[in-house]
Parts: sequence; C-alpha cells; structure tokens
Amino acid sequence: MTHRPNPPSVPWQNGEMTMKLTSLAVGLTLAATPLAAQDVLTVYAPDYFGSEWGPGPAIETAFEATCDCDLQFVTGDPLQRLLLEGERTKADAVIGLNTDVTKKARETDLFAPHGQDTSDLTMPIAWNDDVFLPFNWGQTAFIYDNTKLDTPPTSFDALLAMPDDVKIVIQDPRTSISGLALMLWVKQVYGDDAQNAWEQLAPKILTVTKGWSESYGLFTDGEADMVLSYVTSPAYHIIAEDDLTKSAAIFEEGHYFMVEVAGQLKTTDQPELTQAFMDFILSPAFQTIIPEGNWSFPAKLDDSLLPEKFSLLNIPEKTLFYSEDQAAAVRDSALEEWRAALRQ
Repeated sequence: MTHRPNPPSVPWQNGEMTMKLTSLAVGLTLAATPLAAQDVLTVYAPDYFGSEWGPGPAIETAFEATCDCDLQFVTGDPLQRLLLEGERTKADAVIGLNTDVTKKARETDLFAPHGQDTSDLTMPIAWNDDVFLPFNWGQTAFIYDNTKLDTPPTSFDALLAMPDDVKIVIQDPRTSISGLALMLWVKQVYGDDAQNAWEQLAPKILTVTKGWSESYGLFTDGEADMVLSYVTSPAYHIIAEDDLTKSAAIFEEGHYFMVEVAGQLKTTDQPELTQAFMDFILSPAFQTIIPEGNWSFPAKLDDSLLPEKFSLLNIPEKTLFYSEDQAAAVRDSALEEWRAALRQ
C-alpha cells in the first residue's frame, strides 16, 4: 500500500530520426543482457501501514538498505486474506495483527516461530509468544480538547456520568480494531454489567464510524467533544503541529493494552529473507521509526531514545489486558451487549 508518485513520463516523438547509432547499439546490448532479479519479500499489512503517512515506506527503505531485496507490502485486511488463501498464500510474512485476533490467525497453522528473544521488551506486560512478534503497542483512551473541556473524566464511571450533551465518537468493534479494543475495555471494567454501562454511554455517542480515521476527523473538525483513540495520539499534534490542545483522559481503572504483531509464514519460499525481516523488526533501525511513523510506543526501545516530546503525554499507571484466549472467550457476548445497548 505504499503510495509513491510515478516518475514523470518522457513521451517519445513520432518520426524521431536523430538517435545516434551508438546509442542504439548500447540499447540493444542492454536489452539482450538479463538483469539480476532481486529477491522479493511479500508482507501482508493493514491499509494504514503501507500508506505514505504510515510506517511502511520508511521501514521498506531501512530494510532494503540491509538486503539485496525488494520488500513489498500488500495491504488490506491481512487476516481475511490469509483465511481465504490458506496454504496458497503468496505472503512471506504478515505485519499489523493484534492480540484480539491472533487466536484466529494461530488456528490457521500457517505461522512458523519467529525465533526472537523477547525477554527484554519495553512493554508493560511480559511477552512469551514464540509465534507472533510484537513491534509496537499502545493503550486506548478518549482524546479531548483541553481548551474546551475543563474537567475531563478521570474514570469510566465519571465518563458515564457526564451530561448527555457531551458528544463522543467511537468506532464499530465489528470493523475496527480500536472499536474492538473499547468493547473489550468496557467488558473488562464492568464485567456482567457491561451492557448497562453501554446504555449509559449511548446518549453521549454522536456516531459510530466504521474506522478510526472517520472518527478522528470528526473530532478534529470540532463535531465531537471526545474521540476514542490512543494515549499516544496527542503526540502527533504536539510534534507535527506544535499543538498542545489535545490530551488523553486518564482513567483510574486503567487502560486497555493493545499490541501489534508480525509473523512469518511456514509456506514462504524465501525462508532466509523472511527470517532476516523478523530479525530486523526488533532492531533499533526498525524500532526508531515507530514513534513518529506509527505514533505509538515501540516494542523494544529505551525511553531515552523516544522523541523528547513523548514526555509530555499523559500515561496511565495501570494496564488492562486480555490474552488472545480471554479475548476470544468474551468477544461474542460482549458484542451482543454492545449491539443491544446501541441497537446497532
């Protein structure tokens, strides 16, 4: 999904008769000499990852500098593509899955061990998975404009108790990983009382969007007072726009932890190159791209190497997390509670 402008075309002039014979001879010689083909590494990734504003282009450049290869991101829904293709997949690796869906990915039996030491990751939870390798993480949060909202909620209960004229935009858990994270966040905080919590939140929800971009656009356009996003979202405004007006509301119950992962396919016909890519993921060359390439926390990077202005972010003291088995166990019932309360 790397969007790069095509090089300017040079139209040939019909009837051109001035080309030198020596140039023609050189051209014919080059045409007859086969060029050495580069090995191609095909990595399935979400749409955002390969876009010009995502981390993909910088990662592509950095990895290709270490190998004589062509890294190609194929974007879309990587899990759905894998489920359709099965062992016929052309992917060598996948990047951009998260722990709320890795159980389904693992059950395909298409993935090989990543072969990395994950004992010293810089994440708030221990990581013992030898198949899926984390590359970045974050925590869901409600973002607000601190020049307009004087007293942001400091807990989920406080959010539910806010006046109904405070309008919030969220994402659909059926189509958005952030929307799914919110649904699981509510389930973890409220348990069997989750539907009641959703019913209290419903009058404040301006709209439910299919994806994150639509929601965040409504918020930045001033249509909503708060938007479901991530603790690190204000970093973009602070660093890229020199704007300190966006903040994350920090809840005393804790914030739902999300981690994005990569995995290598058993079916790859480029096993050494694919392993080299997995090795590259936890390297400083990759990890230093994440903070301002994906506006999230790297999975393995000392705090001293983060952009200086990351220190201005509000950071939760408590982390909430469902393992992939726990998320799978509550997902269907949590979705029914969400749909019943919001009548979606």
